[in-house]
Amino acid sequence: MPGIKLSHDEPIEMAIKRFRKQVERGGVITDCRKREAYEKPSVAKKRKDAAARKRLMKRLRRIRSRQSREF
Repeated sequence: MPGIKLSHDEPIEMAIKRFRKQVERGGVITDCRKREAYEKPSVAKKRKDAAARKRLMKRLRRIRSRQSREF
């Protein structure tokens, strides 16, 4: 769990900003959103497969663009 220590003369706005960054880096908000509602295993598998396909297509586009630049 993210936590910060305040120094004596630190403005509260700066402390809040540091806390928000730690929460974002820790993935707390994304984890909460993921757990808001139950996701059936079949839906989770479809979502993961779609993400994997998207990553693969992105990688292939990158490779093809490199190859077209070489020639």
